[in-house]
Amino acid sequence: MRIVVNHLTRMQRGYMCVAGVDMDTGHHVRPVSVAGRLSTNLLVRNNGPFDMRVVVDLGTPRSLQRRPEVEDHVVDLSRARTIGTLKAGKFWSLLTQIAKPRLRDVFGDDLTAVGSESYAVEVGKGSASLGCVVPRGRPMLYIRKRSDRPSQIRLQFNDSDFYPDCGVTDIRLYGDDHVTPNEALVQHLVKRLQSNVAVVLSVGLTRAYASRPEFDPVHWLQVNNIHFEDEPTWQLG
Repeated sequence: MRIVVNHLTRMQRGYMCVAGVDMDTGHHVRPVSVAGRLSTNLLVRNNGPFDMRVVVDLGTPRSLQRRPEVEDHVVDLSRARTIGTLKAGKFWSLLTQIAKPRLRDVFGDDLTAVGSESYAVEVGKGSASLGCVVPRGRPMLYIRKRSDRPSQIRLQFNDSDFYPDCGVTDIRLYGDDHVTPNEALVQHLVKRLQSNVAVVLSVGLTRAYASRPEFDPVHWLQVNNIHFEDEPTWQLG
């Protein structure tokens, strides 16, 4: 199986999540390992196979088919290898072909509001956990300062039905520790988002967790990556 990477997100320090589009089916695939989380050692910058818009041969992965994470495939990551890089125009064309106009077109009708600006899918429900959307209007990117935890990058956008304010996990927007926001780069993107350049968002659902001990775990909506038409080649490097 060959995928084109279009989701590249940071997790806890030293770990990441990767997903891409199957070049044969057009469906999203998220490689997972039986050994646990994916280390950032698998990034191209660390001599691994993964970076944005690279084509990676995953061998013959095994689909797990569990809702909403239907994209999960068990992969022998020691055999994953980069076999090329999609050109800028082809990568942008791929993003626009798979992007949907509404979040429910990606995740299904089980995506529901939790409070005024957060959205989630219950465990075992939903039709997908990864996708791409074309936001309406101009999204607003900002950094939320937090006294008890590291600052968080967030994005406000809408699809005419929903108006989420989501965490952004785009690994390219954080420092080398994958925890500290790159404030200069974020401010650069703030200005870019205010221009007329076309934007596609890679969106996803988190692994299930409860926001408070008294609540049930759910899969929360987040923005995985921000893609610009005039710079779709932007890689972590």
